[in-house]
Amino acid sequence: ILGGGSALLPAPIPPILLEEKEKLTKMLASRGAAIQELNIVRKSLSMLKGGGLAQLAYPAQVVGLILSDVIGDPLDIIASGPTAASSHSVQDCLQILAKYNLLHNLPKSVETVLSSSPTKPTATENYSHVSNFIIGSNTLALDEAKHHAEGLGYTALVLSAAIHGEVNRVATLYCQLIQLVCLGFAGLGEGPLSDEVRGDLLQLAEELEIPGLDLAKFLQALQGLGPERPVCILAGGETTVQLQGTGKGGRNQELVLRVGLGLHRAQAREASSPQGRCEIIFFSGGTDGQDGPTEAAGAFCNPGLVAEALQEGLDVEAFLSNNNSYTFFSQFKGGHHLLVTGLTGTNVMDIQAILIRAV
Repeated sequence: ILGGGSALLPAPIPPILLEEKEKLTKMLASRGAAIQELNIVRKSLSMLKGGGLAQLAYPAQVVGLILSDVIGDPLDIIASGPTAASSHSVQDCLQILAKYNLLHNLPKSVETVLSSSPTKPTATENYSHVSNFIIGSNTLALDEAKHHAEGLGYTALVLSAAIHGEVNRVATLYCQLIQLVCLGFAGLGEGPLSDEVRGDLLQLAEELEIPGLDLAKFLQALQGLGPERPVCILAGGETTVQLQGTGKGGRNQELVLRVGLGLHRAQAREASSPQGRCEIIFFSGGTDGQDGPTEAAGAFCNPGLVAEALQEGLDVEAFLSNNNSYTFFSQFKGGHHLLVTGLTGTNVMDIQAILIRAV
C-alpha cells in the first residue's frame, strides 16, 4: 500500500460515478486541499477506502505493508486506508467540502451517499484480523540522506519530516533559515538582525503548525555551528500550491523557484548581505521521481538564479504568477537545474535540502 493507491483503487459507492468522484477530487486539489483532506473525502465516497477492503476480506487474515506518503504516517489516510479503520466521520468530510466552498456544488449522487453515511467512524475492534506495518517513510528517507551528507563532510541536521502548508509561506521559512545560517557564518549570530530573523521564523513556524517541530531547539543547534564545515539542512513533507494560472509545474519546482526569488530579494535589499559570503544551494524533489504532471522530480536553485534568468530573458515572477515552474526550469540554462530521475517506484513524499558553505 503506497501513495497513488487512492487513485488506483477506485470503487465509488453507488450511485456515484467515477467521473463525478474524479471531478470533485480535482476541484479540491485545485483549491489547495491537503492530501489528508483529499483522502478524508475520498474515504467517505468509496467502498474500498477507509478500511473497506479489509472488511470485505474478513475473516481472512490481512497484512498491510505500507509506504507512507502522508505526514505523520496515519494508516487510515495513506492511500485512503484500505486496510485501516477510519478515524473520520462523514461530518469531517462535510466540513472539508464547506471549507473549500464545494458543499453546495455537489453532484446529486454525492449528496445521496453523504446523507445516508454513518455518522461515526467504524469501531477499531472490527479490524482484529488486520496487521499493518510501515516499511518506508519520509523519516526513514531523511535519516538515510543525513547519513549520506555526513559521509560527504557536511554537518547535517534534520528540520522536520512534516513540512506542509502553502508553498509561498514554506519558501519564506526556508529563506529565513538560510539567512540565519549565513548570519551565523559571518559572526553575526548574536545581534539585532539575527534576533529579528529568529523571531520571524518562530512566528511563521507557529502559523504553519508543523507537527512535532521544535524550532527553538533546532535554532539553538544552528547557533553552535561555525563556518569551518559546510551545513546540510534536510526536511521533508508535502506542500500545497494554490493554482492561479494555467502553466505547467509541480509543488517542488514551484517551491524552488520561490526560494530562488526570495534569496534574490534578500540579497538585493542588503548590498553587504551575509548571503554573499556563502555558497547556497536549495533543492526540492519528489521521492517518486515525478513532480506534478512533469517529467522532473524537482529542481534546485542558488541566489543568482533570478539575475541569471533575466540575462536569458526569463522573468521568474511572471512564470510563478502562471504556476509555470516546469516551463521556466526547462528553458533556464537548457534544463540544467531540473532533477530528472525517472519514476522511482516508491513514494514517501518530498525532500528538501539546503546546502550552505562559507566562502
